[in-house]
Amino acid sequence: MSPADFAVNFFVALFALIDPIGTVPLFAAATMGVKSKDSRLIAVYIAFFILFFLTFFYFSGLSLLAFFGISLPAFRMAGGIILFLLGLDMVRGDMAASVEAVDTTPGEGRAHARKRFERMIVPFAMPLLIGPGAISTVIIYASEAKRFGLVGAAVGVGVIAATALSTMLAFWASPLITRMLGKIGLTIVVRVLGLILCALAVQFVMIGIADSTHDVILRKAAAPYGAH
Repeated sequence: MSPADFAVNFFVALFALIDPIGTVPLFAAATMGVKSKDSRLIAVYIAFFILFFLTFFYFSGLSLLAFFGISLPAFRMAGGIILFLLGLDMVRGDMAASVEAVDTTPGEGRAHARKRFERMIVPFAMPLLIGPGAISTVIIYASEAKRFGLVGAAVGVGVIAATALSTMLAFWASPLITRMLGKIGLTIVVRVLGLILCALAVQFVMIGIADSTHDVILRKAAAPYGAH
């Protein structure tokens, strides 16, 4: 697998997990009563939160696993199970149920935007956008990036930054996206991304089993395109 293939695979997995398009209606509801410029500022705060938090786990996640004595195959399988449950929620349309009501008191200005963002950290930023699935995915792909050295580290940070930027732009365009796709279109996007997540989750589990056992799962089935 080349660095370009790694970048594409990582971005698709992370984008599907964070699902900025599918969470546009939730962002619109969470920023109800906020002026458009303050809503865009909140989106910037969320993007920086995603960038910082996932980059931290990208570089420290493997060390944390070693500290707790958790093998990578075990983490792959646990992460795959979590991803599958999240993807299943998206396919069934249950993801929105995990978001609690946030304060909708009207206001304006940078201080108000920052205050609203602080109230949105839980449950909107975490665990809806950055949950166990996203953290697991970042750590798993960090292990894949080790073979590329510094290039892998740079590509990984670039993918995380691109995902954060995509999330910010999607939230900036939330009024337009909501009008263009409509309720049915947004539902389709969420469910398709959920199906992709379920497939990625099964692949993670298969790779974990293949790495920790002998010929229980064929290597070609676990990594059909040379991804490992």
